[in-house]
Amino acid sequence: MCESCGCGERTLRVTVSRGLLSENERLARENRAWFKRLGVRVVNLVGSPGAGKTSLIEATVRRLPECRVGVIEGDPETRRDAERLSRLGIPVAAVTTGGVCHLDARMVHRAFHELAASPPELLFIENVGNLLCPADFDLGEDLTVVVLSVTEGEDKPEKYPQAFRRASAVVLTKVDLLPHVDFDLARVAELIARINPEARLFPLSVRTGEGLEPWIEFLRA
Repeated sequence: MCESCGCGERTLRVTVSRGLLSENERLARENRAWFKRLGVRVVNLVGSPGAGKTSLIEATVRRLPECRVGVIEGDPETRRDAERLSRLGIPVAAVTTGGVCHLDARMVHRAFHELAASPPELLFIENVGNLLCPADFDLGEDLTVVVLSVTEGEDKPEKYPQAFRRASAVVLTKVDLLPHVDFDLARVAELIARINPEARLFPLSVRTGEGLEPWIEFLRA
């Protein structure tokens, strides 16, 4: 190892990281095949803490009474959001990562065993609150959806482009607060379209119900 710069350590870290991602990709393929065999459609929700992921799931479940919905809930330390979602009367599997900043395919595989006895038609995976780490880990999902709140600022697509590149859709939450925050919705929509022209955009408010119906129809389709 080069003692002056530590380049050997950096090489080791890169090699280990690539190995972990390669193993995760293998497990994600197994998850995807498993979900498909059971007829489960899987949506991976990615967003910062406070973006409104849990609230979005709550509002969505209430508007899809005809659909069996389940949730895998990722949290670094507590089961608080999992307990909150359980009050909807839906199956919820909690994953406490112990400080790890993302879910991976192995965690999802283990958590789904709790739901597999009566598999849902639609499975939400609420990833750990983070726009950086989750973007690197395929979980076997059908759709990745970025949840971005208007209270977070306009720069998130440029600061975390990998998350938006992976996304099939972007949900812009808390639009009822637009009169009270400095957030140019048109500019953010343009930034997202530049990074990922295929991503669908859903501005909505869980509190008022504005914009929820297009999101629900997107999931139904």
